[in-house]
Amino acid sequence: MPDDRAIAAKPSRPPQDNVPQSKQARELLLEVIRAYVERQRPVPPLTIEELRTHTTAVLDEAGVDRKYFDFAGVLVNNEVWRETVAAIPYEKRLLLLPKCLRSVKECPAKFDEIGLLCEHCGRCVIDDLKSQAERLGYAVLVAEGSPVVMSLIESGRIEGVVGASCLSVLEKVFPYMEAGAVPGIAIPLLRDGCANTSVDLDWLWEAVYQTAEDQTRRFNLDVLHGRVDHWFSRESLEGLLTGRVCTAHPTNATEQVALEWMAKAGKRWRPFLAACSYEAFCADGYGRASVPARLKTPCGDARPTDEDDLRKVAVAVECFHKASLIHDDIEDGDSARYGEKTLHAEHGIPIALNVGDFLLGEGYRLLADVDAPDARKVKLLSVAAQGHRSLCLGQGSELAWMRTPVPLTVRDVLDIFRMKTAPAFEVALSLGAILAGCDERVHEVLRQYSESLGIAYQIRDDLDDLRSPHKEDLFNGKRPSILLALAYENAGRVGCAHRSPLVDGQDGGHSPPYEFPSSALRTEIEASAWRLMETYKSQAIGSLIALKNANLKGLLRRVIGKMFNDFDSMGCCNDPGAEHAPDRG
Repeated sequence: MPDDRAIAAKPSRPPQDNVPQSKQARELLLEVIRAYVERQRPVPPLTIEELRTHTTAVLDEAGVDRKYFDFAGVLVNNEVWRETVAAIPYEKRLLLLPKCLRSVKECPAKFDEIGLLCEHCGRCVIDDLKSQAERLGYAVLVAEGSPVVMSLIESGRIEGVVGASCLSVLEKVFPYMEAGAVPGIAIPLLRDGCANTSVDLDWLWEAVYQTAEDQTRRFNLDVLHGRVDHWFSRESLEGLLTGRVCTAHPTNATEQVALEWMAKAGKRWRPFLAACSYEAFCADGYGRASVPARLKTPCGDARPTDEDDLRKVAVAVECFHKASLIHDDIEDGDSARYGEKTLHAEHGIPIALNVGDFLLGEGYRLLADVDAPDARKVKLLSVAAQGHRSLCLGQGSELAWMRTPVPLTVRDVLDIFRMKTAPAFEVALSLGAILAGCDERVHEVLRQYSESLGIAYQIRDDLDDLRSPHKEDLFNGKRPSILLALAYENAGRVGCAHRSPLVDGQDGGHSPPYEFPSSALRTEIEASAWRLMETYKSQAIGSLIALKNANLKGLLRRVIGKMFNDFDSMGCCNDPGAEHAPDRG
């Protein structure tokens, strides 16, 4: 868990005009570029003319505006060099970071003739990147100095460079890298010429950890996610949950309601995680548009696993999740979910409780029905039961607080997230790994990864809710939230609303801790929560260092990017035009 160091505010302005404005648009462009390079196989180093030719072809293929030419060109050059960089040992690589990623107003670091001397204060992402890269064996510089980089390369100590920089600098550096045939991957900053900027961190983490052993680099996660989504079509679920053929409709009312609830819209992250951990242990399927019905032998078992078994595990994971949502909605008194009525609001509490219990039973039945050795079934059921127990304890802590609310610290809220949200991710990943017959030592890493991922995901949920019509609920004491805890810990600071009787313990817990915070405080709270989320994402990535399976490492790093790619990186506050942006301090 992170310590209580100050968390720097991060601005929330969009990228500059010649960078695609949304993370989704940047990801789509990257997918087109990767497919193009895979087909064309350009040989590095590219001349500037070759790079322009390939970039033009990519933009035409993607139907993307030519104003993104420089951004796309950097990504094309990255993909051309990626396999080469992946084959270079970590201890022969340099991580080059720009000092503009630091928080200018709060950074205590000093500079010497080489660059910034990070003091690991935790106020910016440089600390996370530098610490983890050095653990891997990288040399790390936080500087703009290309002469230093070139001298390291000429010394023979450095054979490849991974870094981040603004487009204007990358444009100037390219001729030197071309002339020296220096393998490199450079992630463009989202804004040029300033301090307190940001970068697509998941791309930078992927480049830092890239290895030749990871065979998942070209595996299309969107295809796998789509495959998982298909398992939750009404037709697919009918045959699996009712035990009947797919064309037979359930006659039991409980089955009918359960099927409707399971088929409702959702992101399916938990079954997706189960599929990812399974696929990481499989010998083939990577880079393909689909996976054969009979998969290759997973590690640790000579017996192939039918895809139906993976589907059963994935649907069981979603059964557990959907059951918990039904019960949570009743306990929290929520009347809407997925933009529609909650199950108990539509059918009444008795029916909703019964359907939730039915789905729990179905989840355990599906795990017991997997065609696997008995010892493996016992592991599947045991992991699911332990996760179910932990989730209930976490929900119980939340319910106890709601009954007699008192101000919670950030640490208190994170403890609730750790118990309530993280176990569901751990169960999903562990069930997929167990089905694949993985080594027992993997499970401790999955536990650490899931804990950090679950906390980051719950913080992201709170941040998403800030944009909802009911955002006041985040501060009115209806449920524990990281934003409420940050408001409490910022009591007395600029723009903070006055304390209510609850804070002084005078009204028996009927008033919220705060009125809805002022605009200035909301801005500061949101920025602090954003940084905390990034800290836990980095911790999740760092936990993977202990894994020996390169495929699992690679896939789980990319999973983080996919799960958070609808939550855009934040732009810069100290560039031309920033005077119109709010002061983020």
